[in-house]
Amino acid sequence: MDEHNRRIISSTFIFLCVLITWSIATPQAEARAFFVFGDSLVDNGNNNYLATTARADAYPYGIDSPAHRASGRFSNGLNIPDLISEKIGSEPTLPYLSPELDGERLLVGANFASAGIGILNDTGVQFINIIRIRTQLEYFKQYQRRVSALIGENQAQNLVKQALVLITLGGNDFVNNYYLVPFSARSRQFALPDYVVFLISEYRKILESLYELGARRIMVTGTGPLGCVPAELALHSRNGECATELQSAVNLFNPQLVQLVNQLNTEIGSDVFIYANAFEMHLDFIGDPQAYGFVTSKVACCGQGAFNGFGLCTPASNLCPNRDLYAFWDGFHPSERANRLIVDKFMIASTEYMHPMNLSTIMALDSRT
Repeated sequence: MDEHNRRIISSTFIFLCVLITWSIATPQAEARAFFVFGDSLVDNGNNNYLATTARADAYPYGIDSPAHRASGRFSNGLNIPDLISEKIGSEPTLPYLSPELDGERLLVGANFASAGIGILNDTGVQFINIIRIRTQLEYFKQYQRRVSALIGENQAQNLVKQALVLITLGGNDFVNNYYLVPFSARSRQFALPDYVVFLISEYRKILESLYELGARRIMVTGTGPLGCVPAELALHSRNGECATELQSAVNLFNPQLVQLVNQLNTEIGSDVFIYANAFEMHLDFIGDPQAYGFVTSKVACCGQGAFNGFGLCTPASNLCPNRDLYAFWDGFHPSERANRLIVDKFMIASTEYMHPMNLSTIMALDSRT
């Protein structure tokens, strides 16, 4: 080997040593805080601390989680907030009511979601004691006071401003309110198109409140294809066709939610609100489950009766041996594997699914500021 090549190799070796030393010595940027608001699709266990029937605190919930036990998540394993935390390099958020959410753990963020709630206060009254969305927002204020006491007011404001926020609402306002019983109070008060307009006007107030409380990156999920979930198939379907009334409701609601997101961003002059098209994300594997490795998107893994869609998932329920082959874990909630497919779309999907941009783009943009 000649002297010139020796110098090149020596220089390269020194450069690599310096690079490795720098990467070890340089602390990684802190993961951004993450806040979650909404219903059972995103509840990490708040309802475990409440006297309510809307709970997922018993086997076989959590059967495939790292601890293999029920944690209050309406899933066989991890749910959507857990998987987003994975993607953004953060620890999973703790339920706000958990006594473990204290000290440094507060800086990771918090999950305020509560199974059974909706946009409206009267949604989920049958579950008695749940954290309605206005109370979730009050808890968010309380959280900010606690963090201010820990790291100072300015730092607390920056933590919230730089955080990612997820909000998932709307499904229960149809399933557990408008269509809960024939001739429900809300269905007698409003024709469906007027009810949707009313829901959107109330949702606007909620999203405006989040902005006023300092949130600047808020991902708003649309409602999935409610008429196609196993619980609704069990009630309304003979041959596995989706329930048309619920599908009509969703087809009215989601476009108006997109419109609301666009209006708010225009008024603010910035892309604060991001719309996640949960309807299309779910419909992909509902329409062609085999293409995504599922054996079925109609039958729940855990349940009883037609499509395993009746009642809660309990130790007495039918339980599929391989949860990865089922798009739905129980009558309403996706399996962990389906949740992973949804979160992958959050990260990298086109504007058909994520409007005006996906989560990877948000992370890249925000890392420069």
